[in-house]
Amino acid sequence: MDLTIRKIVTVVEEVRMDGKKAVDKPFKKCAAVAVIKNPFAGEYQEDLTLLTDAGEYLGGLLAQKAVDAMGIAPAQAESYGKGAIIGLAGELEHGAAILHPKLGKPMREAVNGGKAIIPSAKKLGGAGTPLDVPLHYKDAAFVRTHYDAMEVRLHDAPAADEIVVAVVVTSGGRPHPRIGGLQVQEVKGEDGLR
Repeated sequence: MDLTIRKIVTVVEEVRMDGKKAVDKPFKKCAAVAVIKNPFAGEYQEDLTLLTDAGEYLGGLLAQKAVDAMGIAPAQAESYGKGAIIGLAGELEHGAAILHPKLGKPMREAVNGGKAIIPSAKKLGGAGTPLDVPLHYKDAAFVRTHYDAMEVRLHDAPAADEIVVAVVVTSGGRPHPRIGGLQVQEVKGEDGLR
């Protein structure tokens, strides 16, 4: 595969308190981010297989980096999400090609499961553009306690001919969930929803 990765950035956030209250059990959020060269920057290309294949590779690589950085076993991963920021010489479809056809399978393997769809976000932007990567529980999308996001922003990326690809994994839900709904212990894990 012809993929040029300029750099990989891994950010781990350890949540110990929210508002005025300590969390019952500290948990982590991790964004593993790759800055790649966009082979189709500045041109229209009908066949986006290069980017689809890049997504397959990056899904496993970045999810594994996130799990490793948090120091957890894959089964301890609870939430996940993915996102891309496409440099201004690219197209929104370039991010879609990376995120959707093949990235999910290796990402799910790295977090020991994941029956729920992987929430995603993508946008065009220049260096320093922020992206809120949406998150939810990996085995059941209707678990409200895990509806969240993590901001990804790199001061020097993407350049016009680059794509920032982010995978976010957590070891817990929101700090003090109390809005009801399906709880983790009630998940059947049959359909990715409940």
